[in-house]
Amino acid sequence: MDKYYTTPEIMKQRIKQFLSKGNRFDGRKTNEFRDIEVELGISKKAEGSCRVRIGKTEVIVGVKMDVGAPYADNPDKGNLMTTAEMLPLSSPRFEAGPPKFPAIELGRVVDRGLRESGFINFEKLCIKEGEKVWTIFVDIYTINDDGNLMDAAGIGAIIALKNSFIPEYDEKTGKVNYGKLTNKKIELSENVPIPITIHKIGENFIVDPTREEEDLSETRVTIGSSKGVISSMQKGEANILTSEEMEKILDMNDKIWNDIFKKIKKFLK
Repeated sequence: MDKYYTTPEIMKQRIKQFLSKGNRFDGRKTNEFRDIEVELGISKKAEGSCRVRIGKTEVIVGVKMDVGAPYADNPDKGNLMTTAEMLPLSSPRFEAGPPKFPAIELGRVVDRGLRESGFINFEKLCIKEGEKVWTIFVDIYTINDDGNLMDAAGIGAIIALKNSFIPEYDEKTGKVNYGKLTNKKIELSENVPIPITIHKIGENFIVDPTREEEDLSETRVTIGSSKGVISSMQKGEANILTSEEMEKILDMNDKIWNDIFKKIKKFLK
């Protein structure tokens, strides 16, 4: 990465000094998220969509559906494909072209959080076993990167799915009528796998970092959980974590989940 686009060293030192005293530049506590804003129905072409803002970080998530063949090892289950595109307009750090590792990682971590939680009832997406099933495409687009794209994208995926309707499907012709939606929603679990990413900076652990704070992150763990039940976990960066540090991370996650759920629950009905 071009050093022109990284946080200056003097800023990094100031952030570390603040954190050593339990403070952050924007006045938040180490376990506190920025304001979360959600806007539904962003795309007129998607089966469901939303815009999520966490502070100045902004993503758009759309859900599309199509009918195709199931995977050979799951003939009676639908499919899920999650992709992320880090648009150059969202940060000078992102370039146009084939997806690079951060975009691939973002899509895979969000996918894992949805898939392993049992949030989606894949059996209900089966039209004819072994032949026809619904495939759900979750597309993530970054609009502005001010840190914590991971949680913004994961929250956006959950909300977009909760507000998606299945399009009409003609079994005789085998065609999907994308111009017309049914009143039937995707069958989802009431357990909402909210992703929370906890970062380690020095001896401190924080959530929802700004872009400058994220540049200092030595290691991070993204936990997908619902009401204390963990369904997915992904560690990022190379630095190790001790068992004591992991206990602290898990404790933070339990306490933060309820706060995040309260902020977004009205969009999950």
